[in-house]
Amino acid sequence: MESRVEKILAKQDKRIELKVYRGHFATPNSHISHYFDMTTMKSRASEARVAAYVLSQRYSHSTVVDTIVCLDGTQIIGAYLAEELMHTGIMSMNRHNTIYVTAPELIGSGHVIFRDNCRSMIEHKNVLLLTASASTGQLLRNCIDSVHYYGGKIAGISSIFSKISELNGIQINTIFRQEDVPAYKSYAPGDCELCRNKVKLDALINGYGHSRL
Repeated sequence: MESRVEKILAKQDKRIELKVYRGHFATPNSHISHYFDMTTMKSRASEARVAAYVLSQRYSHSTVVDTIVCLDGTQIIGAYLAEELMHTGIMSMNRHNTIYVTAPELIGSGHVIFRDNCRSMIEHKNVLLLTASASTGQLLRNCIDSVHYYGGKIAGISSIFSKISELNGIQINTIFRQEDVPAYKSYAPGDCELCRNKVKLDALINGYGHSRL
């Protein structure tokens, strides 16, 4: 699979590099034609900081962010994003004038929960969601429902790649879009064109990474 990698540079900053593999991949919610490997972006401090800086530029000073909820292992990017937002003057209603960075727990078939020790970061807070990739938006929808359930308010949604431009009326702030990978397609598992054409799966993928078949 490594021999099929294509590297796409972000228009906003050429230091941000998206590694793209073409094939047939299964996620928990869909089948997709391309896998985006963001391992180094999510784990290297230098790359995570640049990604966070680009994402932070899309928010105005009138935005209030108390908590960043990180999905798909984006906590390092989330920490730098909190730092950038505070540096640019984004308001926080937290007692210590800071931004919390946390991640939910995923259980069962996509259920999103926050344990009791983390509920204070969500309840009555303005929450920014950060994810690596959004194809169908199902995980984000589940997370939005969970934030509302725990008494929080969605302040915005950010991602590294997003096929969708908005969710629940909220514009998605993203670095890479569908136009950057025009051949990218996602399918419902029961309506996959690749499956109908008997193209074998290359790997199973989720927020933790990929497992080749």
